[in-house]
Amino acid sequence: MLRRTLLTVFGVQVALALTMSLVDSYRRRGKRPQPFPTTAPRTVTVGDSEVTTYTFGRDLYDDMIAAIEGARRQVLFETYIWKGDATGERFKQALSDASARGVDVYVIYDGFANLVVSPVFKHFPASMKVLRYPVYSAGWRFFDLKRYGRDHRKILVVDDDIGFVGGYNIGSAYETEWRDTHVRVVGPGVHDLERAFADFWNLHRRRRLRHSERPLLLETAATWEPRIRVHRNVPRLWLFPIRGMYLEVIARASTRIWITQAYFLPDQDFVDALKNAARRGVDVRLLLPLKSNHIVADWISRGYFSQLLDAGVRVFRFREAMVHAKTATVDGAWSTVGTANIDRLSLSGNYEVNLEVIDAGLAETLEEVFALDESHSLELTQGEWEARDLHRRFTEAFLRPLRALL
Repeated sequence: MLRRTLLTVFGVQVALALTMSLVDSYRRRGKRPQPFPTTAPRTVTVGDSEVTTYTFGRDLYDDMIAAIEGARRQVLFETYIWKGDATGERFKQALSDASARGVDVYVIYDGFANLVVSPVFKHFPASMKVLRYPVYSAGWRFFDLKRYGRDHRKILVVDDDIGFVGGYNIGSAYETEWRDTHVRVVGPGVHDLERAFADFWNLHRRRRLRHSERPLLLETAATWEPRIRVHRNVPRLWLFPIRGMYLEVIARASTRIWITQAYFLPDQDFVDALKNAARRGVDVRLLLPLKSNHIVADWISRGYFSQLLDAGVRVFRFREAMVHAKTATVDGAWSTVGTANIDRLSLSGNYEVNLEVIDAGLAETLEEVFALDESHSLELTQGEWEARDLHRRFTEAFLRPLRALL
């Protein structure tokens, strides 16, 4: 009886989540995108490298395409979502053209994230080396949790010199309608991004000696940039350093922690770290979308607001557009930009990559971006939160057990 009751409750929770998602999708039909403030690309010097910050998709895509068109030897391109629209075609053509002129082009994309993309779009020239990360990757190892992570990374590396990483997927909507953050690295800081791509390729390529799935061998870099570090979650090896990176820097913070996230569903240890920082006088600010593209994630995320607000954490909700950035700054000296959301899927499930940069110049740039986003946000006050009606409280509590799945 207990087992049946638990299964029934879980089934109702899932049904409610699906219904909410369908209703929200229907309500969004026909809604025109709203403008939002952005900053022009800004470059700072970090050691022997240069880091450029992008907050508008069109600026980023133009520079990514330019880098691909200027490639002489090699292009490494990896993305989670790659829409088959005009923007997706533009990238596909640039990669095809590079391959046609003799550049070694390697492409990785996630099969599950692109199930709705036309199969025709996924046909590539034979000269390109393409790895489609499978929809189901566990094979006969049904209970091996290490084999269920999605490839949520977004990386572009060109000629060992230029690297891009951040939250932007590839598609026309992301180009103008979403507020996201990406960075370009030029110089020695690129090498670890290149290695991250190669390690993923070699770990997941099929062992049959097909031209498109041969090992990707790289020369060891002669120099490296100590102020720029690349952290990679690798579920197959049960490595999840990005969560540890966050917890360590939050524990060391002394003045301010400013975090922007698309989906905020952390574990309790992460929440406690933020609460402890706020209670010791650190200015902790969390910027989230007022309404994201995943309404269930929004509802579950709200379940953390009471304890965060009680501890003194300030919560801002970005209005009129989807903010998809995954960034943070601490004490005006430390920054991270990457692909990992602060949720269980990203921090302990998916393949992710985050750039960690210890530099006041980049932190200043990202803090200016945060301040601009904050000006376009609504701050959630404790009084407003405590005044929410009963059905909202019930929905938050009822969906809370689904946290472990997100």
